[in-house]
Amino acid sequence: MRNSGLTYDPKKDEINGIPEEMEFLPASNQKKLEKRSPKERMLLVGLIIGAALLSLMIGLLVWHFHFRPDNRIKKMYNGYLTITNKQFTEKLEDSESEAFKQLAATVEETLQNTYMGMDAVAPYYVRSTVSAFSEGSVIAYYWLECWVPPENAAELDAAIRATSLSISGRSHPGVSKSLRIAELVVDRADPQRVKPPKDKSCSFDLHAVPGKVGTFTSPGFPNSPYPSNAWCQWVIRADPQHILELNFVTFDLENICHNDFVVVYDSLSPIEQREITERCGMYPPTNAFKLISSRNVMLVTLMTDDDENYPGFKAEFRQLPKIKECNEVLEGSGNISSPYYPAYYPPRANCTWILRVAPSKHVKVTFNVFLLQNPDKDNICRDYVEINNKKICGEKPKMVELGNKNEMTVKFHSDGAESFRGFSAMFEPYDPSKPCPKKFACNNGRCVQLDLKCDGWNDCGDNSDEINCECSSDQFHCGTGLCKSMFWVCDGVNDCGDNSDEANCECAVDEMKCMNGKCIPEVQRCNLVDECGDRSDEQGCSEAENTVACTDYTYKCRDGSCIKKKNPECDGTRHCADGSDEQNCDCGTRPYKHSRIVGGMDAEIGEWPWQVSLHFKKLGSTCGASVISNNWLVSAAHCFQDFQGTRYSDPGHWVAYLGLHVQHKLSDRVVKENIKRIIVHEKYNPQMFDNDIALLELAHPVTFTSVIQPICLPDASHDFPVGKSTWVTGWGKTSESGPVATVLQKAEIRIIKRKVCDNLLSSAVTSHMLCAGYLSGGIDACQGDSGGPMSSVEENGKVFLAGIVSWGDGCARKNKPGVYTKVSNYRQWITQHSGV
Repeated sequence: MRNSGLTYDPKKDEINGIPEEMEFLPASNQKKLEKRSPKERMLLVGLIIGAALLSLMIGLLVWHFHFRPDNRIKKMYNGYLTITNKQFTEKLEDSESEAFKQLAATVEETLQNTYMGMDAVAPYYVRSTVSAFSEGSVIAYYWLECWVPPENAAELDAAIRATSLSISGRSHPGVSKSLRIAELVVDRADPQRVKPPKDKSCSFDLHAVPGKVGTFTSPGFPNSPYPSNAWCQWVIRADPQHILELNFVTFDLENICHNDFVVVYDSLSPIEQREITERCGMYPPTNAFKLISSRNVMLVTLMTDDDENYPGFKAEFRQLPKIKECNEVLEGSGNISSPYYPAYYPPRANCTWILRVAPSKHVKVTFNVFLLQNPDKDNICRDYVEINNKKICGEKPKMVELGNKNEMTVKFHSDGAESFRGFSAMFEPYDPSKPCPKKFACNNGRCVQLDLKCDGWNDCGDNSDEINCECSSDQFHCGTGLCKSMFWVCDGVNDCGDNSDEANCECAVDEMKCMNGKCIPEVQRCNLVDECGDRSDEQGCSEAENTVACTDYTYKCRDGSCIKKKNPECDGTRHCADGSDEQNCDCGTRPYKHSRIVGGMDAEIGEWPWQVSLHFKKLGSTCGASVISNNWLVSAAHCFQDFQGTRYSDPGHWVAYLGLHVQHKLSDRVVKENIKRIIVHEKYNPQMFDNDIALLELAHPVTFTSVIQPICLPDASHDFPVGKSTWVTGWGKTSESGPVATVLQKAEIRIIKRKVCDNLLSSAVTSHMLCAGYLSGGIDACQGDSGGPMSSVEENGKVFLAGIVSWGDGCARKNKPGVYTKVSNYRQWITQHSGV
């Protein structure tokens, strides 16, 4: 074979993978073959690391902005600012007008500059949106939106609140030079009350017309319930130099305010500092609430959840001239009251009255009604009456203030939120040497009849009529120095105030004596219930004594087991294993909410919805009764006893009026129903009034409404202790020889020990009876109330039928309390005959 001329022979041996005879040509640049210096190597490594770090940073940024979950939360704030160099015009009421849009843009730019200039706000700021304008010179209402990580939310809240300022006559730093701001108020918005500012789906603009009453209602009212998950608002305006009066004539919302509620603001922004009131539940027409604004604007909002929708509300509004001043100098005698009383007083009100009487007299002020906002948690009065150099707030009974000269200054102040009913007072002169001519002068300024001095009753209200008295033979001398009737001694109630009237009492054979002197039934010892009040009845008990045994004082469940919980039925907690203590509890509820009314004893509409008026044909209202189911009533047996030829036992002669409030005034709420059957207790004793109970079956079942509801029947073990306050209601005589009532009356009475009553009354008080009233007299049931309820309001709001009006010696006499049928003794009898 010819030699190919190749220098490389593949057949030659290879060493380390390289042919042994391979030749390398010399390099063209010898420097490239030299070893690199240390500096060059470090530079190369640095470049590589830098490139890696740069790539890592880019990756992290891409992840952060594109892939990392955004944990920021939306925060909404609302507020308003006052612009002093602009004048309000009607065009600013219309959010679609050019005037509105131009001023809104300027305000929004101003707010953006302000918040973006704040280091604690700028990183989270999104936008500001003006929602409305009003007078003053111009007040701009706005929403502020931010997005902030949860860990920075509190810091942002604090920074936003810090922007609330009060500046006079100059621009705020960072604010547009075209606007001069005198006030800026802003705070965090309640998330439950936040609605997108531009959402007008359920938003209404109203303007009061001079001399006319305007109305508006919740969506669907009265034909259908308000919608679920609604957020509605009504912007209401009045003419310049006027204020608004808002009156809810019908109000029927869910009882839980967290779910459905109405809020009224003294502004056009839902800011908490300008909230007049928040309401839910139902209010009767007799207690409809009337609200007053401090300016010519008002905002009403309705918020609902997705469950239990109710009829809603109807409201009326009108404009009133704004009171320029409520500062007056009054002479002689007269009346003063909070502005616009009896409507709720307006926010931010300040009034001063200077009261003057003859130079030889001093000023006396009597507050007949005093219902102001309660003091805050620091016991500071936000709304108050200042008199005799002291500030008074909260809810007070009838109150008297005496001056020490012929002139007195009275001031009233309310803050920016939470209005209340206010006060009504009268002033008159009095002679400091004879403050109560022909009467006794109490230390608190009241005047009472002379024969009430040292009679054992606290007629003054501060016990000053019972201090430094010589106790008579029929009185007990308390350790406090007071004299009390001997009938109060050992009755189980601490009447003296130091328990001295209960300290040395002998208990009955079947009773045990507590460490505090109270006597309780022996069977109540060691039942795991503190009957004594000092737990002495539960001390030293063995485990065997604490076992559950069925007695007259234990509640028996449907499965036959007994529990020791006192009055467990319908208390909202399941105590029986089978839950029978919480069954059949659709009773004893009062759908209407009732605010406290001071003065008078007229009941409110729907306050006692089980109250029934029984009319005997041709005689009118004769007795009362209580609703216990949709077709059964319970009343007193003595109402149905034939007398002098009149057949009271004939059900055909009776008519029941349910839901009635005023006699002979039959509204569409009232149900008139005939009586089908009367069942009188077979052991009724007409001489003793023992077993004084009867059942009445209605001719047709009734439908329960807000003014017709059944009262709860107590179990046989239900305890109504001595001293407990209950209520008696009816249309009977207002005094022993007086006329019958037209409006349903109510009276608060106290349960009295049976043994005390047995010694006081002309007939025996048996174990089937409860005794209640006041030994001082003055408050009692009377003729015409017979058969009506004695209602006991329990802690959870449920109302039980403790007693039935039965008998008494006259009406409201001293030492002559009333007697009532003890309903708990007849629980089984009622079920046996009615199935209830």
